[in-house]
Amino acid sequence: MDYLDINRIAWNERVDPHLASEFYAVPQFINGLSSLKEIELTILPPLEGKTLLHLQCHFGQDSISLSRMGALVTGIDFSDKAIDQARNLASQCNSDAQFICTDVYNVPAEVPGQFDIVFTSYGTIGWLPDLSNWASVISQKLKPGGQFIIADFHPVIWMFDAHFSYVQYSYFNKGAIIETESGTYADKSAPITRQTIGWNHSFGEIIDALLSQGLSILHFNEFDYSPYNCFEDMYEYERGKYRINKLGDKVPYCYSISAKKLN
Repeated sequence: MDYLDINRIAWNERVDPHLASEFYAVPQFINGLSSLKEIELTILPPLEGKTLLHLQCHFGQDSISLSRMGALVTGIDFSDKAIDQARNLASQCNSDAQFICTDVYNVPAEVPGQFDIVFTSYGTIGWLPDLSNWASVISQKLKPGGQFIIADFHPVIWMFDAHFSYVQYSYFNKGAIIETESGTYADKSAPITRQTIGWNHSFGEIIDALLSQGLSILHFNEFDYSPYNCFEDMYEYERGKYRINKLGDKVPYCYSISAKKLN
């Protein structure tokens, strides 16, 4: 099996425990709770009537939240089970968000048209081996003058071991990182154990990939907290803002970038 098959199996197995988890709060979401966080909300342009492509959407909460803000949303994910549940969730929420099951690199062939906005967030690009190809997909799917928005975990966070006791991995992309995880970030007691394959990407790699595809950086910021309680041994220092006990506010946890396609 290649990395796509291995990771697809892992993400398919995560769907049911994620749907049932307090982390995703699906009943509250159906009743109107937004899944979007301050980090991305502050850099999103006005969405009313805008077409938006959401890359790696999992089971669609952010896609549906964006559609509630007025965007015409198409969400894509390579997990067929996640996409099935995204469609089901959209129906329960009376959302017109559309969902297509495809890998990011196949988007140009599988998703018609261009979009005003391409969006991705939190734990996405680490599953992709090649950011040059990723940035090419973004550029191809953006209309001239369109915007790309990413909010994600900081590359520094991915350098540490699972318990944040030491630096285990390179900041730079040195090739595939193969790990075996029990449980998931949303439910650490979930009865699943699966191998996954990922990659670390430095800011040099991320930004150069975007610039090389004709995107101009409009905004870049780093944050000393995570909006999710998703790592080991975290504490909530303000409502909805978390830090790792061993690291406190000494490291960056997340970043955001907005970029514009010039032509």
